[in-house]
Amino acid sequence: MADIRKRDGSKGTTYQVRYPDPTAKSGYSYATFDTLKEARAFREDSRARVAAPKARDVRTVEEAVSKWLDVCEKEGRDGRDPVTAYTLKGYRHRAEIIKSYPWDKSLHELAAPDVIEFRSWLLQSRSRDQARKVLSSFHSLVLEMVNRGVLAHDIASGVGIRGGSRYDEPVSIPSEQEVKDLLAAADRLANSSNRQTQRTWERYRPMLYLAADTGMRPQEYLVAARSKLKDGTIEVDRALDGGGQEISVTKSPSGRRVIDLSPQTYDMLLHYARKKRLKNPYDLLFPTSTGRWQSIKHWRNRGFAAACEEAGLMETVDDEGEIIVRPKYRPYDLRHFYASMLIEQRVNLKMIQYLMGHRDIQTTLSVYGHLIERVELRSERNTGLIARLS
Repeated sequence: MADIRKRDGSKGTTYQVRYPDPTAKSGYSYATFDTLKEARAFREDSRARVAAPKARDVRTVEEAVSKWLDVCEKEGRDGRDPVTAYTLKGYRHRAEIIKSYPWDKSLHELAAPDVIEFRSWLLQSRSRDQARKVLSSFHSLVLEMVNRGVLAHDIASGVGIRGGSRYDEPVSIPSEQEVKDLLAAADRLANSSNRQTQRTWERYRPMLYLAADTGMRPQEYLVAARSKLKDGTIEVDRALDGGGQEISVTKSPSGRRVIDLSPQTYDMLLHYARKKRLKNPYDLLFPTSTGRWQSIKHWRNRGFAAACEEAGLMETVDDEGEIIVRPKYRPYDLRHFYASMLIEQRVNLKMIQYLMGHRDIQTTLSVYGHLIERVELRSERNTGLIARLS
C-alpha cells in the first residue's frame, strides 16, 4: 500500500511517496514531490497500477508464462507479427511443461543455476529435441520479461541445449543435368497419351518449373497467389501454416520477397493461369479440383516422386532391413539447387539471403557456407596475401 511522508530538509518541505514495486529488492520504491497535491496524485496512480495487472506485477514463473503467451498471440514479440494459431498451439504445449516444473522460487529470485537445474530436469524427463525447444521458449519468456522491466537481466543467458540440425550434414543438391532430366520428365508426363496423367501434369509441370526456377519453399509455392504473378516475377507473401491446415504469412517477415522468373517459366505459368487454372476463393495459382490447396505430402509422394521415377532419379536403400526403391531427392532439394546456382554465379551474399527468404545472414552461411567456400577456393588462384596485392 502506498503512503506519503512529509520531509523537512535544507531545500524546504517535500513529500515522499513510498509505493509497492516488485522489481525493487525491498519490495518498495520512492518518489519525491514538492507539493502534497502532486504526491497524492501519484499515490492514486500507484494504487491504480496495483489494481490493474501489468507486466511489472509478474511475480511467478506461471504468471510470466501467461504474459508471454498473451504477447505472442496478441502483440507479437520484438515488433514481429503475432504468431499463427498453429505456432501458438505449440507454444502452449511448451508452456505447460515449463509450469509443471517445481519452481521453488519467485521469478525475481531465479538465477542462472536455477535455469541450469531446469535444463537438467528437462533432459531427464523429455526427449533432447523437446527439451531444447522448451528451454528456447523459456529463454524467449525471460527476454520478454527483461524488455518489460520485470527482470533486471537475462538469467538464461548462455544456458542452452545443442540439438541436431537438418544441416549438420551437407544438404543433398541435384546436379544441373539431374534438374534438366527432372524438368524433361515433367514435359513428357504433361504430354502423356494417358489423359488422366496429362490432366494431372497440366498443374504439376508448372509447379515443378516454379520450384526449380525460384527456390521457393514447397509450403510457399503450393499456395502461391495468382495475383502475385506479374511482370516476369512472382511475389512471395504467404505460406502454408505448419500443420498445412491454413494459409498464413511467410515463415518470417524476411520470407516476403519478389523473385525474377525465367521467360520460359513465366510464360508457362501465365498460360496455365489463363487457360487451365480453376477459379477458387483463395486466389491460388495451383488449386485442386476442390478449389483448395494441395498438401505437401500429396505433392511429394505422388507428383514429385512420379517425376523422379520418370527421370530415373531413384535409389535403392536399406530401410531397417527392408530394401526399398525411393526418389533420390525431395521437393525441398530444388531449393538447395537454386541456392547453389546463385552461389556458382557469385551473386552477392546479401542478395542470396533475400532471394532465399532467410531471416539473417547466419542462416545462409550455416546452410550453404561449404558451397560458398568451395566456389571461393576454386576461383582463387593466388592464395598468398602478397600475390593478391600484386
